[in-house]
Amino acid sequence: MSSYIHGTSPEEQERLALLNGIVNAGSLRELPIAGGERILEVGSGLGQLARLMSRAAGSSGRVVGIEFSAEQIARADALASAVGEQGLVEFRRGDAASPPLDEREWGSFDLSHARFLLEHVTDPQAVVGAMVRAVRPGGRVVLEDDDHDVLRLWPEPEAVLEVWYAYVESYRRIGCDPLIGRKLVSLLHGAGAVPVRSTWIYFGACSGDPVFAALVANLAGILAGAREAILATGAVGASKLERALGSLRAWGARPDASFGYAIAWAEGRRPR
Repeated sequence: MSSYIHGTSPEEQERLALLNGIVNAGSLRELPIAGGERILEVGSGLGQLARLMSRAAGSSGRVVGIEFSAEQIARADALASAVGEQGLVEFRRGDAASPPLDEREWGSFDLSHARFLLEHVTDPQAVVGAMVRAVRPGGRVVLEDDDHDVLRLWPEPEAVLEVWYAYVESYRRIGCDPLIGRKLVSLLHGAGAVPVRSTWIYFGACSGDPVFAALVANLAGILAGAREAILATGAVGASKLERALGSLRAWGARPDASFGYAIAWAEGRRPR
């Protein structure tokens, strides 16, 4: 079901690790964990957010991370070991729509969570359905994902948005939804959960903000890493892509540049 167009190269893993450092605080702010919670993290990736959840849940809590990529799990284990947190999360390899849970684990979690996952699967409703089944009656299901239409750069750097829209189209070519963020509440409802809250987690910056350079580098990494998928759309050529990357780097040095983006966030509860 997964159609992750970025791959799992060391460069992509480094980009994801840096991105986690930018967005994890916002995710935890919107996802208060009281302690002692049993948490299922679906699409756990490099495990950084899962480890933060585990620390918040405390010694009486438990976090199981489900990840399809063996390379990502290996890197997650290495990152955890590097900071003395091996074993903090139980990572399991498996499909998000059919998580490898024991029979007794189904319907036992207090919270199931997924971030930046549904945009990369061809049947997001099946994934959310499994997440709802995994939590106990009254348990929480939280979805965070992209709506790629909300990117705002000003002043607009030459060719970047044109390439960005080709990147967005590359999702559709492989059967994925680049606008899934706006549909999270509907997905919860369709899976039988009761939607209770939705919001957006803003992350952006202007020149002069310490995080601005990292956001520009992340955007450049996304476009460069998805080069083949972008070119396969036929919407732009290689020269346009290179021109966009060059203008993005130059734009990042402007004193009046601003970068705006937001992550869609929605919570539902399994009926009691």
